[in-house]
Amino acid sequence: MPMMDILRDCWKLLLVLFLGNVVMALEVPLDPKILEGLPQPPTITHQSPKDYIVDPRENIIIHCEAKGKPHPRFSWTRNGIHFDIDKEPKVTMKGHSGTLTIDISGGEKVEAYEGVYQCTARNEHGTAVSNNIVIRQSRSPLWSKERIKPIIVQQGVSLVLQCRPPAGLPPPIIFWMDNNFQRLPQSQRVSQGLNGDLYFSNVMTEDSRSDYICYARFPHTQTIQQKQPITVHVLNMDAINETMAAYFNDTDLFGDAPAEERSPSFLVPTGSTSSKLVLRGQVLELECIADGLPTPELSWSKISGELPTKRAFYLNFQKTLRIVNVSEADAGEYRCKAKNRLGSVHHTIRVTVKAAPYWIDAPRNLVLAPLEMGVLTCRAGGNPKPIISWSINGDPIENAPPDSSRKVEDDTIIFTDVQTGSSAVYQCNASNEYGYLLSNVFVNVLAEPPRVLTPLNKVYQVIMNKPALLDCASFGSPLPVVTWYKNSRTGVLVGDPFVFYENGTLEIPVAQASNNGKYTCVATNTFGISENHVYLEVKEPTRILKQPEYKVVQRNRDVVFECKVKHDPSLVPTTTWLKDDGELPDHERFIVNPDSLTIIKVTENDEGTYTCITNTTLDQDSASAQLTVVEAPPTPAVIYEQPDAPTDLELTDHGARSVQLTWTPGDEHNSPIKKFLIQYEDALHDRGTWHNLTEVPGTKTTAHLKLSPYVHYSFRVMALNDVGYSLPSQPSHQYKTNPAAPDENPSEVNGTGTEHNNLVISWKPLTSLQSNAPGLQYKVMWRQKDVDKDWTSVTVANVSKFVVAGTPTFVPYEIKVQALNKYGHGPKPAVVVGYSGEDLPVAAPEKVRVVVQNSTLAEVYWEPVPPNTLRGKLKGYKVYYWKERNLHKHNGHGHSHPMEQQTLNFTGNRSHGKLPGLHPYSLYMVNIRVYNGRGEGPPSNNHQFETPEGVPGRPAYLKVTESNLDSLTLEWGPPHEKNGRLTGYTLQYQSVNNTNEFSQLEEVSVPANETSITLHNLKYSTRYKFYFSAKTHRGSGPRITEEFATIMDAAMASRQVDIATQGWFIGLMCAIALLILVLLIVCFIKRNKGGKYPVKEKEDAHADPEIQPMKDDDITFGEYSDNEDHKPLKGSRTPSSGTVKRDESDDSLVDYGEGGDGQFNEDGSFIGQYSGKTERDTVQGHESSEAPSPINAMNSFV
Repeated sequence: MPMMDILRDCWKLLLVLFLGNVVMALEVPLDPKILEGLPQPPTITHQSPKDYIVDPRENIIIHCEAKGKPHPRFSWTRNGIHFDIDKEPKVTMKGHSGTLTIDISGGEKVEAYEGVYQCTARNEHGTAVSNNIVIRQSRSPLWSKERIKPIIVQQGVSLVLQCRPPAGLPPPIIFWMDNNFQRLPQSQRVSQGLNGDLYFSNVMTEDSRSDYICYARFPHTQTIQQKQPITVHVLNMDAINETMAAYFNDTDLFGDAPAEERSPSFLVPTGSTSSKLVLRGQVLELECIADGLPTPELSWSKISGELPTKRAFYLNFQKTLRIVNVSEADAGEYRCKAKNRLGSVHHTIRVTVKAAPYWIDAPRNLVLAPLEMGVLTCRAGGNPKPIISWSINGDPIENAPPDSSRKVEDDTIIFTDVQTGSSAVYQCNASNEYGYLLSNVFVNVLAEPPRVLTPLNKVYQVIMNKPALLDCASFGSPLPVVTWYKNSRTGVLVGDPFVFYENGTLEIPVAQASNNGKYTCVATNTFGISENHVYLEVKEPTRILKQPEYKVVQRNRDVVFECKVKHDPSLVPTTTWLKDDGELPDHERFIVNPDSLTIIKVTENDEGTYTCITNTTLDQDSASAQLTVVEAPPTPAVIYEQPDAPTDLELTDHGARSVQLTWTPGDEHNSPIKKFLIQYEDALHDRGTWHNLTEVPGTKTTAHLKLSPYVHYSFRVMALNDVGYSLPSQPSHQYKTNPAAPDENPSEVNGTGTEHNNLVISWKPLTSLQSNAPGLQYKVMWRQKDVDKDWTSVTVANVSKFVVAGTPTFVPYEIKVQALNKYGHGPKPAVVVGYSGEDLPVAAPEKVRVVVQNSTLAEVYWEPVPPNTLRGKLKGYKVYYWKERNLHKHNGHGHSHPMEQQTLNFTGNRSHGKLPGLHPYSLYMVNIRVYNGRGEGPPSNNHQFETPEGVPGRPAYLKVTESNLDSLTLEWGPPHEKNGRLTGYTLQYQSVNNTNEFSQLEEVSVPANETSITLHNLKYSTRYKFYFSAKTHRGSGPRITEEFATIMDAAMASRQVDIATQGWFIGLMCAIALLILVLLIVCFIKRNKGGKYPVKEKEDAHADPEIQPMKDDDITFGEYSDNEDHKPLKGSRTPSSGTVKRDESDDSLVDYGEGGDGQFNEDGSFIGQYSGKTERDTVQGHESSEAPSPINAMNSFV
């Protein structure tokens, strides 16, 4: 019999292992698009904890969330009985969820809803159940009232202050504080135990206080309660004797000796041994608190092994040993030892570790195809060993109908030949006396064709010689088989160098350039096939070709660290510099270039290790160098010169179209090199001529040069500093590039016609450098657009155009020009659209009409010609118009000579335009022609139109033919441009006096047939201004303006002549002038001799009211006095206002002064600031100190 059991167990183990391998890979992906279309039994996704303590002040929320397809329905049990939510008015269930909300805001008692709840989620494919959720109300009971007597103890003895808080749910957190809510200080001597009591290994007098208060904080309700304060009096022996002597008349009741020193003993725990039970995964806390004087020191050890150093911690001044995440290995005997100088004591704690159930192999959801086999395994550990029980859809599996495809073997269920429709949810329960585990797993029987989940056409990029992993994630039921192909499906990838994984991934351990390409993965099962394409790109590794080198640099000199990188052309590298593994200093002296780091004027702080790190998206490389800064030697006189020529030109990294040029800079001659100029010579096509190729910064000594095929290159380098260019370096070795097909086609391809039946195709030819090889030719191709399907072509050489003859007139052609040589054709040319030659248009615009806007503007309209008559590209329309004659009936022959023809161009497809600048009251002719690139078409029929009258032009002239004392006779000529029928003239005039003031304007209307007029009753010897204009029905035209004067009376004229020629009159005028000159000289002398400066008077007259004058007794200045400044000039008559009032008729020189900027006189006095103004109305406001005028000078002597 035992042999049969052993054989059965072995067979079971082999079957489980086999089936486990068969079904292991079939897992439902998390892709929402796939999950949405698959049926799925319910799965509990969220639930409340098993032990759920609720706050009585808040609503109770019991969570239960589940997923499935279709979405599950929910129900609840309470204490094992169906919980009818519809009959509970205070209980609601969340929509599309099983979460319950119990509303207790109306004063309901939480106790009424305490109990064990379980949630059930079901759909047509099965039923899942939640854990048993125990709902309990948190409790924070009040501290019982008690009267605590003061504690009187002798100094040096031990003491325990008990807390003993009320039992709460969950237990409260204990701490000791004083009346000021400050935590009581704790130490090796005084500390709080795990039970909340406060332990004193020995008391001291400073422990005396009346506010030892124990607080209990209940975390769920966030309430804090306190015990009544405890008073402790610690007395030394002298104090005790004095106290007791008052009662017993004894001066030495206890003696003089204090409490004796003693060896340690344990306050907690008691005895020599104790035991502790802890569950696996929890926290183990062991405590030893000792009594003794001096205060004992605590230490811990494990008798049966070593303490777990990473999980063991000492708390509470070594009095507590805490071990987290306890395992079975932590069981055994632990010893705590208390020691002082008088002895030691130890206590042994025997720790037993038990375990609530825990998963060793938790069951997992199983997806099977019809007729497949599978295994559900539910392995749990625990101490004692858990009991495993199975349920199906929430009911014990023993009560389920028999199923030949299912066999239960303890912690395993074996499925064979499963059938569609047998999906279900299985519950595994593992329990012992310390707890239970409940797991819901479903068995989902699916029949699904393959689906490849890897994104289509995904591109994988890897570095050469690194592994490449190509994904082909797939799903199907049964599990698809994945096959890989490269480039096409003709050959399956098998064996070396490929590695195939069960999840469909293809690995190439060492990727090479030959592995580039397109890869196809095909997933197949019994229900179909699916494929996907991915691409692999193998890139060149990134590496630093020229690494930074160790540098020793003088202080205040520049230093350059090079970091030249080679990388795959398709990857963009990023270079980062570090100093001593940190960021570079953020200073402008540190200049980072693409392949170098320059430090300007180094200092001692710049010393260190500099690292160049080059990254791409796929890899990186790095290199480092040390910088040492030394003191600079004494500097001689600086001489600046051009740099020496670079030397040691070297060509490396030879490529078909590129080469690396490296050189050594010459001496800078105290002027830093700014840049290097690289030139080349083409010995094949242009020997002896050097061309500029590129420039690089002065901090670089290498350049990556891009080259053209079929060139014999020689390179040289020139350096530039502030003084100038160096001499060229010696040429490099010649570097020949191989011929190749053209890289480009001719530019500026164009197609136009020079005749109506041809097409000229032209282009800008390639240069010899662009030809890439001998035998450059051009393949010219053309076809009529939208007509011809095939291209006509011809190959030509040494030309830049080709003429296609016999083409239709102005039709579009598609044109291409491709370069080719002996090594092949250039790239695919672009298509350009051109047109064959144009011919003159054959049609004229029709329906021409003119709309006259006013006398000088008209708008002409026409109907555009049909497009098929243009025979070219429409440029626009030309409007020809000219004046035939004006419309005056009295014109000599009824017409005048036609005016010169005028032309207006209207570009584009226009149908109207404006004709400005017309002559009023005239007859015009107009015709219109269309024009294209070749020329103009025939004109339209002439169309005539008339312009209306306008205002006339200026009269031809206005003159006086007769002048008398009181009359003037005026004569005029009619306007040259009448612009209509004249209706009359308007004459306005007014007199003008000697001050250019005008009198009232007079107006006279004159008939149109008059050419002269006599004005009577005018003033003699008076100028008149005349304004004369002609008018038509449209109004008056511009005026002509003239001035004429009447003649003077003869007697008055003779008298005036007599006075002006009398000698006495001339003498009087001379005397007056001489007198004025003398007065001016006297006035200047008086003023300059001691009078006050004009500016001084100005300042005195306008003194700042904020500045008060000094009193005589405040301060005196013996060296200077300005008393004289306050005295007026002798004989002057100065009004109290300080101004000189002048008569309005005074003709002062000040009125004609320039009023310019003030100037300094010879003695330094400032004049001119207060000089008179030209306006007469400002005279009253002048100060008495203004610059002297003839009037002022005369007034001072009157």
